[in-house]
Amino acid sequence: MCTKIPSSFFLANKRTSTPTNVSNANTAQLVFNKPSKQNTPFLNSTMRNTTTKDYHFHQILFLLLISQFLHPIFAIPTDTIISTQPLTKDQTLISSGQLFELGLFTPGGANSDKWYVGIWYKEIQDRTIVWVANRAKPLSSSSTSVLKITEIGTLLLVDGQTGNSVWSSDQTPATNVVAQLLDSGNFVIRPGNDDREQSYLWQSFDYPTDTLLPGMKLGWDSKSGLNRNITSWKSAIDPAPGDFTFKINTSGFPEVYLTNKQEIIYRSGPWNGIRFSGVPEMKATEIITFEFQFKSDEITYMFELHNKTLYSRLSVSHNGLLERYTWIPTNSLWNRFWYAPKDQCDEYAECGVSGICDTNLSPICKCMVGFKPKNQVAWDLRDGSDGCVRFHKLDCKTDKFNILRNMKLPDTTNSFVDTNMNLDECEAMCRKNCSCTAYTNSNISGSGSGCVIWSTELIDMRQYATAEGGQVLYVRVASSDAVQSGGVGSGHSSSKTKIVAIAAGITVGIALGLFGVTLCFLSKRRKHQGSIRTRSINKGTSERSQEFLMNAAIIPSKREFSGETSTEEFELPLFDFSTLAMATENFSDVTKLGQGGFGCVYKAMLVGQEVAVKRLSKNSGQGVEEFKNELRLIARLQHRNLVRLLGCCVDMEEKMLIYEYLENKSLDSILFNKQKSSLLDWQKRFNIICGIARGLLYLHQDSRFRIIHRDLKASNILLDKDLTPKISDFGMARIFGGDETEGNTKRVVGTYGYMSPEYAMDGLFSVKSDVFSFGVLVLEIVTGKKNRGFYYQNNQLNLLGHAWRLWKEGSGSELLDPSFGESFSPSEVMRCIQVGLLCVQEQAEDRPNMATVVLMLGSESASLPQPKNPGFCLGRRPVDSDSYSTNYEETCTVNQVTVTMIDGR
Repeated sequence: MCTKIPSSFFLANKRTSTPTNVSNANTAQLVFNKPSKQNTPFLNSTMRNTTTKDYHFHQILFLLLISQFLHPIFAIPTDTIISTQPLTKDQTLISSGQLFELGLFTPGGANSDKWYVGIWYKEIQDRTIVWVANRAKPLSSSSTSVLKITEIGTLLLVDGQTGNSVWSSDQTPATNVVAQLLDSGNFVIRPGNDDREQSYLWQSFDYPTDTLLPGMKLGWDSKSGLNRNITSWKSAIDPAPGDFTFKINTSGFPEVYLTNKQEIIYRSGPWNGIRFSGVPEMKATEIITFEFQFKSDEITYMFELHNKTLYSRLSVSHNGLLERYTWIPTNSLWNRFWYAPKDQCDEYAECGVSGICDTNLSPICKCMVGFKPKNQVAWDLRDGSDGCVRFHKLDCKTDKFNILRNMKLPDTTNSFVDTNMNLDECEAMCRKNCSCTAYTNSNISGSGSGCVIWSTELIDMRQYATAEGGQVLYVRVASSDAVQSGGVGSGHSSSKTKIVAIAAGITVGIALGLFGVTLCFLSKRRKHQGSIRTRSINKGTSERSQEFLMNAAIIPSKREFSGETSTEEFELPLFDFSTLAMATENFSDVTKLGQGGFGCVYKAMLVGQEVAVKRLSKNSGQGVEEFKNELRLIARLQHRNLVRLLGCCVDMEEKMLIYEYLENKSLDSILFNKQKSSLLDWQKRFNIICGIARGLLYLHQDSRFRIIHRDLKASNILLDKDLTPKISDFGMARIFGGDETEGNTKRVVGTYGYMSPEYAMDGLFSVKSDVFSFGVLVLEIVTGKKNRGFYYQNNQLNLLGHAWRLWKEGSGSELLDPSFGESFSPSEVMRCIQVGLLCVQEQAEDRPNMATVVLMLGSESASLPQPKNPGFCLGRRPVDSDSYSTNYEETCTVNQVTVTMIDGR
């Protein structure tokens, strides 16, 4: 065996020995100058009687023994694999600047038998994996598995248990190569004597997994022939390719898509020279810059950090979110400062063809000037997916162009692009092409240049409130639909055109005035008739034509039968009582979906879609104010994790709300049902927790209002056919101003078991009150058990106290609901339990806000603080009150609570 003597050893002993090479015809040996006596007392004392030849032999032997002892330390550089020294289980590569580390890891914890080769940040304690080699084929054993360079220069990962190759790099064969981990996080194969980037034979940056790092290119280039994208993990503990992919669409004017399998769920809009037109948050700074290449031999996107010691990454989560994170060293956590899709307008084609989505509107969908809803009835029910159609046909010779500002450009697939044209040339080309529907600049940096032309339907458009988002779009319309102040290419308006426009305006004004007078007269007449009519539904009701139901007229006045004098409009369709009675078979038990303290919910079919009709009981604690409150709030809220309100009915003493129908009803109907709870495996429960968190974050921070729900509980979480959670029942919610953080009320509303201590005891509520309720809900979802307040028998703890005791004892795993089996991530479950306990801490200031909660749930590497004592004061059963029956249900919603002070234990 030949042992390599490290050069560092000779450097360390430079004063005592100087090696030189001496050769003859037969041998080559190391020769050392004889050391001085004062420098080598030990050698002098032990070897003074030896010959010079023997002295040299013993010294060489001594050095060889030392080098053999130091072999594990000096065998290979810390960032490099060479052909004679593979990487094994107990070894890792560390980049020269100590930024990244490569080695074997298992994402499933200590009990997992699946091992992978991956790259993670060296200095971050909780591993954040940024690249996985064998993501689709794990090692069955790590003890004898190796990553090595073969004789032809490729990387090979060999399973030690089976002896089979599970992964290899794919490049042109070469000799005398090394594999090196760089400070960029790139793992490369290069010639041993050439470290230039252009000499790389293979690099991990060409084969990304779920993370885009600074300097890593997304997209296609002719040099590699690869079209790079990032694909989510299958689950939090399975790095196999998942369903969600972020990639560049190179057809037409390139842009990036987030897809679920092959279905587009989010689109960035094309690059306009500054940013993607649909990402207004995308701003280059002194810290970060973005780069997009659109050339004949390259279509790529990348970002760079000017400070190489900062950490930032773009990743696709296993639950389908595109997220950008930055590491905050002082707090030891990843800060998610951008994600998509972040709201309903980020959902692909939310408003269909020729429809524009705008979160500042309610409803959020609108048609462009010159267009109308294709399906007016569905549009009135806030379903804009069918889009819009033109009022008038186009005439190629007389068509005009309307200007739309601050627009996320339509889908650019199959669009025409010429980066050398100016805007006038672009307009001229669009005019000549009768199939051209719109055009704009391809590059708005500087004075604007380039040309993009659409000859297909315009889809997935969005309008922003300010110029920081989107850009100008020029849309072709019939001349009669042109907006004169915004017309393009029509020249100066002639005096004749102005006269016609003024005359038309006067005519329209007179017509509107007459229409208003007539409508007012009819409204008063119908109101008088409604006050004396009876609302009884006879047997003949069920025999009325279904055609009436499918085309039920929407009453234009919101106060027609209510008797209210308020002028506030709720922008919702108002349905006739008889229509809803017919749709629910006269509110029969056959159509009943459920019942609560507010009244009953019925299933119905209206205008071709299934809906849920919530009929408030006359004796309900939820009165007129709560009903109006829900109309004010939910009618203006748009989020995938909030239930959609489609309409309402106000008729004398009747008050009804019409919601979207959700197939799986409420969360509590499954979670606390022994026969159904097994339907909720851990992954579904985790998705539900994350969905509720995102919906609550929208209410607290991202919506146009700051809203405190005040009644968050399992029965107010509804589940659609895919078990996507949607927060419902905003009757108790409160709106805060932009500078308000908390409020006080003498009328405590909410549900026993979910109330925060400060709210139940003192009537103080804030976003932290909702956080407390969310924490209770998380613990209920993990355990499958209700939190019913204090138990009276044997002085038992409630769920919060039980969870807190087990957590302190290190037995948190005992909280797990056995019904979701063994297919779960222990670390993910424990993280949820810890988040739940952080949310139910007794002091409101100790609880995290929902932005932090969403971050903690979504990041495996986030460092979580230890929870403090939870709040146990959740309210007692009002046993002394005559207003409650002996069959009082502890989970019902109450509008007035008399609170008794409870002494601490």
